[in-house]
Amino acid sequence: MKKLYFIVIYFSIITSVTASIKENIIEKFSNIENISFNFEQNINGKIENGNCIIEYPKKIYCKYNLSNQKVLVADGKSLVIKTLSSYYFYPLEKTSLDTLLNKEYLLKKIRNLDQREVSDEFVNFNFTENENEINLFFDKKTYNLIGWQTVDIYQNVSITYLSSIKRNQKLDKEIFKLPQQN
Repeated sequence: MKKLYFIVIYFSIITSVTASIKENIIEKFSNIENISFNFEQNINGKIENGNCIIEYPKKIYCKYNLSNQKVLVADGKSLVIKTLSSYYFYPLEKTSLDTLLNKEYLLKKIRNLDQREVSDEFVNFNFTENENEINLFFDKKTYNLIGWQTVDIYQNVSITYLSSIKRNQKLDKEIFKLPQQN
């Protein structure tokens, strides 16, 4: 009988800790208006890095540390990737960023998903949206979003790690204006 009592107590504690991690993630993420961070992105083995600012909903500005001066900007409706020699324009809704930049949608998904323990440090929430698999990663101690992984319909894997995260900074809204083609 003592053994059964111990097992029930143990699983109650584990369930409580797991629920509190998820609830803390939801609470902290709910209170974010914008985040700025450094990133390292690995797309099918090609590594790029730089810094980004996300303003919810659906705005992002990223400057890559590349000689071609790559910039990625989304204004809520469209996405532009511009370099010294190229200019790509996409409807935001046709990209996985449309989902990743929609905080309210992500919160809804997180509330309805079970978290996966990735390690002693990280938890993960996984879902599929428009044939794209999306994994969100959060730090178990700070409850910060620390990265994401997407797998698109062509099985391209994109992994983005976030560091030096700052929340709710004063922003120059001009950065979210789409750059013009040369």
